[in-house]
Amino acid sequence: MPAVAVVGHVEWVEFIAVSRLPRSGDIVHAHEHFARAAGGGGVASAVLAELGAEVDFFCALGDDVHGHAAADELSRRGVRLHVAWRGRPTRRAVTMLDERNERSIVTIGERLEPLGSDELDWDRMAAADGVYFTAGDRAALHRARAAGVLVASPRGRAALQDGPRIDALIYSRDDDDERQWARRVADRVRLLVETQGADGGVWSGESQGSWEATEPPGPPRDSYGCGDSFAAGFTHALSDGASVAEAAALGAECGARTLTRPGAP
Repeated sequence: MPAVAVVGHVEWVEFIAVSRLPRSGDIVHAHEHFARAAGGGGVASAVLAELGAEVDFFCALGDDVHGHAAADELSRRGVRLHVAWRGRPTRRAVTMLDERNERSIVTIGERLEPLGSDELDWDRMAAADGVYFTAGDRAALHRARAAGVLVASPRGRAALQDGPRIDALIYSRDDDDERQWARRVADRVRLLVETQGADGGVWSGESQGSWEATEPPGPPRDSYGCGDSFAAGFTHALSDGASVAEAAALGAECGARTLTRPGAP
């Protein structure tokens, strides 16, 4: 199995299941409630660990109850964490899950990102077969480039603009912000990988192709984390020497499995 690193962000997320989203002035009753470590980096690292990869997760967390809860949960799931502890609060989020299996998210606080100047064990990057980058500064992205394969999300934002060449950038067709950032950094990317939900997706750049969506292994429950689960599977396969088509197929399988789980995978 490959050694895969993740450089990104974590959010402590409260998931609230409701029959419908409240309208202005409404009161609705939650029929399920739970909290988990999530966010792009948290989801991807957990999925990679489930796939059997050796996972190093470089992140920043607030030195508070939510940050330590997130670190403990991810460690129990087989993720080796490299945490830059901050004096600011861990970012939180409230996610409402409705009867259409869609999620609506409210974030609370600043997104905490790892910096290349943080005293973390960045030397492990040189031994990684691949890395998935969701958040961090330019110096952190340069650190990540030491891995064999560099896959990124447009949520890396400004760090991607003047950074090293990226092997694959994964973004959602249905996310305007992600599409705009993908266009901005396209000249620095070997492959642009566009997920299209139930329509599968396409990739372009040094090669072109498409994939079909995978049938979920059970009833759909929640779309939270499907995109990052796809990215985790894609990065895992590409880091293990698979073709782009094979990587997309594993990504689609991971995304479909996540669709059947409430909350973060």
